[in-house]
Amino acid sequence: MRSGTPLSDEDRATWLDTLAAQLQAHPQGVVLTCSALKQRYRDRLRAATPGLRFVFLDLTQEQSRARVAARPAHLFPVSLVASQFAALEDPRGEPGVLHLDATQSLNDLGSAVVRWVRSAQIPSTLENRS
Repeated sequence: MRSGTPLSDEDRATWLDTLAAQLQAHPQGVVLTCSALKQRYRDRLRAATPGLRFVFLDLTQEQSRARVAARPAHLFPVSLVASQFAALEDPRGEPGVLHLDATQSLNDLGSAVVRWVRSAQIPSTLENRS
C-alpha cells in the first residue's frame, strides 16, 4: 500500500485468515477494526464467528480523502482512496450491520455502537434459566 498499489483479493487472504483466527480465539467477544470492503470478506469472517456483526462507518469519498490527507505519516496514501471506494460493496441489507454516519463525533459513534451491542445481548439472568 505504501507504494500506492491497492491490495488484491489474494493479498487480503492471509489477513482475513488472521482476523478469523483472532475472532475464534476470543469466543467471549472482541472488537476488530478493518476494511472488510467486499461481502465475501465479511462472509469469510462471519463463517469464523457465527453472529458476527459489523459497523459500517459511512463517509463520502471526498471526506475520506481529507481524513487520509490529514495523516501524512500513515502508510495508506490518498491515491488509494478511490480504489477502496471502487472495491466497496455496501453492507446495508446484510445481517448484523449497523450503519453510522462517520462524521459524527467519536463519542456519539462509540455510544451508538455500545447501545447496539448491548441491545442484542441476553441478560445474564435469562442465560441461567436453561
